[in-house]
Amino acid sequence: MRRWRWRLNDARFHLGLGIGWRPQIALAIDHAPNLQFVEITAENFASAAALPEHLHQLRARGLAVVPHGISLSLGGAEPIEPARVRHLGALAGALGSPLVSEHIAFVRAGGREAGHLLPIPRTRASLRVLVENVKRAQDLLSVPLALENISALFEWPDRDYDEADFLAELVERTSVFLLLDVANVYANHRNLGGDPHSFFSRLPLKRIAYVHMGGGYENPLDGVYHDTHAHAVPQGALDLLADLASRAEPPGVMLERDDDFPDERELGAELARIRDALQLGRERRSAHVGR
Repeated sequence: MRRWRWRLNDARFHLGLGIGWRPQIALAIDHAPNLQFVEITAENFASAAALPEHLHQLRARGLAVVPHGISLSLGGAEPIEPARVRHLGALAGALGSPLVSEHIAFVRAGGREAGHLLPIPRTRASLRVLVENVKRAQDLLSVPLALENISALFEWPDRDYDEADFLAELVERTSVFLLLDVANVYANHRNLGGDPHSFFSRLPLKRIAYVHMGGGYENPLDGVYHDTHAHAVPQGALDLLADLASRAEPPGVMLERDDDFPDERELGAELARIRDALQLGRERRSAHVGR
């Protein structure tokens, strides 16, 4: 049985600046000088043998490749499907990946696929189910697992935990790492309220493996903010990244872009804005330590 307790100063977690790999931006990734890792969506590849040669070329250049799953349904009431976990692990093995990641969500019930990442109720019962599914997945994997907080347009009633306490308890019970999606924190703040700065202060920041940054837009008809991964990262999310970096150094931060792909210049500018937000946070942290 594996319960990953690697420290984040372990070299395997020094991911640096990254981007979500998509064939549409493969050339831009080749031309980006400061990238240190890419993330792939595991379900886009039928097997480890079907991985494109470009990913192996990136590995040869020294970039890490992190498989990211969307179908384990770890928060579902049904037991996880071992074949899906093994597929995630096989991709990690083929690419020499330092870890794999998934979501704190469910995507199926009663044999029906939702086609979307759905939030789970933050109750004691749901947490027990999630913990058991996470432990089963960890036991099937040969690398650590990091789990991502999702964006949601609603919250289930009668909760026992708020999101920060739920995540902290999950980490405590499983030793799982966190894939902290700061853009999702921003989206949930916009749509559901709450204080994102307080959210950061109550997370086990030492268990963050890496960070997602993606864009979205506000629907002018109803004011709902949609996390699309098809727009520029909003300034509000970059401000939250700077706040996070003022508290702790994220081992890795990556840009998500899944549609409406920009040209190389615009993509480079997005990555530069992420680097600038991280640097601003580091300066604040250094100033605080020096007092």
